[in-house]
Amino acid sequence: MGTFRAGGLQIAIENGALEIRQEGKARKFLKEVEQITFSGKVAVARGQPVLFVTERCVLRLTPDGLEVVEIAPGIDLERDVLSGLEFEPIVREPKLMDVRLFSPELMGLKDEMLSMSLSDRIHYNASLNTIFINLAGLRVRTSKDVRDIRDAIEPPMQAVGKRMHAVVNYDNFVIDEDVMDEYADLVKHVQSNYYLSVHRYTTSAFLRLKLGKELGARKLSPRIYETVEEARQNQNIP
Repeated sequence: MGTFRAGGLQIAIENGALEIRQEGKARKFLKEVEQITFSGKVAVARGQPVLFVTERCVLRLTPDGLEVVEIAPGIDLERDVLSGLEFEPIVREPKLMDVRLFSPELMGLKDEMLSMSLSDRIHYNASLNTIFINLAGLRVRTSKDVRDIRDAIEPPMQAVGKRMHAVVNYDNFVIDEDVMDEYADLVKHVQSNYYLSVHRYTTSAFLRLKLGKELGARKLSPRIYETVEEARQNQNIP
């Protein structure tokens, strides 16, 4: 993340649109650089998703190069973006950046994230043979909630047809005591049948203790990491 250009750049937001009042003198997207600290070729080979997010546009790394996928309201693609690149990017049909970013009102992201469907919380990366399960913000109160989780996560795993690694996000995850046994049994079932390894994480010390105890009672590893970085590093995920 960073500004599209540097050196005197001045911007403002007026009437829900981005206004460039003074363009930056220095370009950042160049054909050649003195040092390479991040390799796009390596990221593509690993299947690593990469976005370059700036105030006026978003570019995505693809096997064919950088693609302009979003532009800010008020920005002219040719004048404000393409002219500032030392190379020709891929331009298909870039969409408008979320207009809420350019408004002083709250974006309402909390409600939007909590309303995310269970199927949208599951992503399998074939190149890493890793399934990412995002349970952040979920509240599990009933047996039906547990069954809904099982019905959402098990079919994608069955479709892969082999065991896989897993990373599970438990941030702000809340589960009622009445269904903890049932949920822990589901975790054991999934781990026993589909996982090669699993790394879980949450910033909640209480949940780490509570869920870790139930996992240990079922002879599963009770280790739950505090951050996603710890989970990724210990599973060697880029």
